Amino acid sequence: MTSHKTGTREEWLAARLELLDAEKELTRRGDEVSRRRQELPWVRVDKDYRFETGEGAASLADLFGGRSQLLVYHFMFGPDYRAGCPSCSAIADGFNGFAVHLAGHGVTLCAVSRAPLEKIRAYQRRMGWTFPWASAYGSDFNFDFGVAHTKEEWAAGAVRYNFGEQDLRPAAGEQAASDAFTESIVGTNWETYRREGPGMSAFALQDGAVYHAYSTYARGLDILWGMYQWLDRAPLGRNESGMWWRRHDEYDND
Repeated sequence: MTSHKTGTREEWLAARLELLDAEKELTRRGDEVSRRRQELPWVRVDKDYRFETGEGAASLADLFGGRSQLLVYHFMFGPDYRAGCPSCSAIADGFNGFAVHLAGHGVTLCAVSRAPLEKIRAYQRRMGWTFPWASAYGSDFNFDFGVAHTKEEWAAGAVRYNFGEQDLRPAAGEQAASDAFTESIVGTNWETYRREGPGMSAFALQDGAVYHAYSTYARGLDILWGMYQWLDRAPLGRNESGMWWRRHDEYDND
């Protein structure tokens, strides 16, 4: 016998129609936020960032792949990681499917990480992904766009992330547990792991100049987690405690 509230079909329909009003309001609010997002002023990017790709060395403009818009997912995969972040990997599992549709609409989707290209390509083969993925190893790109943090920031407890400062160091007595956790998922200690952060940035290319249009971090990335959009509509919702997901090749087959 379920412990969840039950009712008649008529009661369900009345409650569903009430919820529908709230969903429609959320949709209208989302449309307004999207409009304001597109109205943000663009900032010209004059710094000469260099990347390594499967096709060789590339500039930021090269990452557009001949299109006028570029969406960069800042994938947490630092130079000392053994494997890519499981959370970023869960998000990236959806990239293959919709990258082709974005490309057909003049938008290139590309992941960027600080790991060397050979590490990225090996992990990409393991995951079965084909979307573009560039290495920013040795570049300031991820630092400048708020997803890589210096040792000095870390030591001061003032990591600049999500448009503010945060102290990402473990609380007293939690260092060993934090190190053990990150060692198990990416092969590094906590500091090495969290001196990287997830995010996405949008760029435009006009008349040969690159412009930064938008960036978001933390819960601003929720919409990119395809599995969460499904779970939010499942009977028990997210129904989670801690980090339950894994890389897609790490689940049991039964």
